[in-house]
Amino acid sequence: MCKTLKLCVLTAALAAVLAGLAAAADVTAVNELVDRSLQWNGKTVAIEGEAIGEMLPRGNYAWVNVNDGTNAIGVWMPLADAKKISVYGDYHHTGDTLRVTGTFSRDCAEHGGDVDIHSDSVQIVKTGGAVGHPVSGGKKAAAAGLSAAALLAALFCFGPRAKRR
Repeated sequence: MCKTLKLCVLTAALAAVLAGLAAAADVTAVNELVDRSLQWNGKTVAIEGEAIGEMLPRGNYAWVNVNDGTNAIGVWMPLADAKKISVYGDYHHTGDTLRVTGTFSRDCAEHGGDVDIHSDSVQIVKTGGAVGHPVSGGKKAAAAGLSAAALLAALFCFGPRAKRR
């Protein structure tokens, strides 16, 4: 009975790992699309990355920039899909992670020859959030020490005795 249970657990774990690998395998890196744009032009691709910057609405559609860590690309999507994105990445935030499936264009005729993806589907894989930027104690101490030195230098140069020198 114990061997059967172990075998079932091992089989389930292996199936989960293989399913994750299979799901990740169909995602194409943005850098791959850019580097081999002739090969990918006009093909349906899937990318996964962080929504960055801000949504740029244009009528019933919007531009959203997606950065997968290798590069970033503009994605042309329905405005309704873009409005589902709650957080865009910037210095203070990690943007929502999107999985976009759509048609890759190396020289989109509709958008003035830009490299882009026209989305067929957009999924939010993970919601973004705030990023903290704590200041270390050493930096705080250095700032306090330098501020005190600057104050002393100012007093020395512009204080009541400065005119007598």
